[in-house]
Amino acid sequence: MKFVTFSGKQPSTQNSSAIFSRDFPTPGVLIGDQIADLTGLAYPTVLSIIEAGNIARSEVAALLEKAPRVPVSDVTLHAPLRPPRIFGIGLNYASHAAESKMAVQKVPTVFMKLPSSIVGPDADVILPKISSQPDYEVELGVVIGKPGYQIAAADWEQYVYGYIVVNDVSARDIQLATSQWTLGKSFPTFTPLGPSVVTADEVGDPHKLKISMTINGETLQSSNTSDLVFKVPTLIEYISSTTPLEAGDVISTGTPEGVGLGRTPQRWLKPGEEMIATIEKLGSLRNRTVAE
Repeated sequence: MKFVTFSGKQPSTQNSSAIFSRDFPTPGVLIGDQIADLTGLAYPTVLSIIEAGNIARSEVAALLEKAPRVPVSDVTLHAPLRPPRIFGIGLNYASHAAESKMAVQKVPTVFMKLPSSIVGPDADVILPKISSQPDYEVELGVVIGKPGYQIAAADWEQYVYGYIVVNDVSARDIQLATSQWTLGKSFPTFTPLGPSVVTADEVGDPHKLKISMTINGETLQSSNTSDLVFKVPTLIEYISSTTPLEAGDVISTGTPEGVGLGRTPQRWLKPGEEMIATIEKLGSLRNRTVAE
């Protein structure tokens, strides 16, 4: 299933012929070019569906045939979920580490992206006035399905709910001013997520997915998740060895080469550009840049 969060016009219900406007975000399932409205369930958010585990999945599956549907073109898509935490992984493609002139570490490089930076598909990414080096990074996000502490790598699939496209927007001058990267990657709107959370059963092996970023139609990043240095099982084991993972946490697994920092000349985001982050089986995440 492809879980989304949306607002906007809803289809008629059995008890009314009126099409009414829903002003608050609600969970749904993307089916082709339509969304099945999950308002009838006792789960107000996609995160609450994830937290409820298999019980909620079964209830959603049972509702899909009779759930009212609305065309995607008639709604606004939001970030599919608000993760409790976002764990970023740095330098996790060897080619990206090389272009950044940094060494791949013996263990994963982990930083945080604050939830206040999250936006959804088609939302504007605001380029802050205090940074002259805003950059783009397409990344595969792993959505954790249940709590776990000190998880063995061999058990990783038991803890993965699904996957999501992440654009790890970064203010390089702020990020690299110190050894701590969190603030430089957590400006408002710096974490576009979407368009949906795709459940693990629809994705299969997450290490065989094409991944790319285009800006204004030009392909600037193009790779495959098979090139990840630290694979998903290792990341889950490593992070959970020190902090318990929570349902809904997102591990953003790192970006391939082609970012603005590594180009000659360096290529920074400018206002009025359209970024499209695409991952095979997960879809495309579109956002435009605007000046603060």
